[in-house]
Amino acid sequence: MKPTKLAGHISEFVAYTIFGFNIIICKDLSNSHLISPIGLFCIRSIGATILFWLISLFIPKEKVDRKDYLLILIASMVGLFITQMTFLGSIKVTTPVDVSIITTTTPIFTMFAAAIVLHEPITLKKAGGVAISFFGVVILILNTVNLGSGASQTKPAGIVLMLLNCLSFAMYLAVFKRLISKYSVVTFMKWMFLFSMAVSLPIGIGELVSIDYKALPDNIAGGLLYLIFFSTFTAYFLIPVGQKVLRPTVISLYAYLQPLIASIVSICVGMDRLTWQKIAATMLIITGVVLVNKSRAASA
Repeated sequence: MKPTKLAGHISEFVAYTIFGFNIIICKDLSNSHLISPIGLFCIRSIGATILFWLISLFIPKEKVDRKDYLLILIASMVGLFITQMTFLGSIKVTTPVDVSIITTTTPIFTMFAAAIVLHEPITLKKAGGVAISFFGVVILILNTVNLGSGASQTKPAGIVLMLLNCLSFAMYLAVFKRLISKYSVVTFMKWMFLFSMAVSLPIGIGELVSIDYKALPDNIAGGLLYLIFFSTFTAYFLIPVGQKVLRPTVISLYAYLQPLIASIVSICVGMDRLTWQKIAATMLIITGVVLVNKSRAASA
């Protein structure tokens, strides 16, 4: 049964909220220097593959067209391997604040990718909505985010990797929308993660077998569990739900939740305080999302 638009919006909201916390958790994992980016990706792909294939045993079996396996493999490389590897590589040499700033370019990349691939017109209302939301996020970040990591400074390589991350995910949203809509979430994701695991495991298997998992600190072990179950399994289960009923441009706007979540966390733990700038920025973000949703081209 095709999900409703409301279910699609709720799914994207929850998924990108998870990603908002993921920035902080991945920075902590990176700062520990216990596991490399490829090691983290292998752990994510193995965990998600096991979970999605287990769930598939309890639902009606769905046949995948032979010609689609290659497309799913390519989607896996664009939407999982490249996206996650560039993120995990970037977070090592980029502050969480700058990661949050760069993720706001995703809707812009997606708008152009959707225009090229899906012939989705760039209306004045849609472009204006993206611009207003982007302006709101910039204000929010400049006046709010202070995660207190301070452990490293952003390097140019980190910025380049994060821009590649945003571009790759934008292409995934636009190029593979029809393929994603063709299959159930579980069927699509179990093959996506299986392919990504098959590619990454030969590279990272040496590191995985050398890690003393029993000796990992509790915060690192907890971070890994969050990474597997929430950031990977749950989030990537929810995103295709929205992709079935929402335009790529609309979905990409939820990327603005990530710096918003970082701001909320900062306020809750006493790193920051609520100001009129934050309220104004939040209103701008919401206004931009509403404008894109109201655009004729944004309807599925």
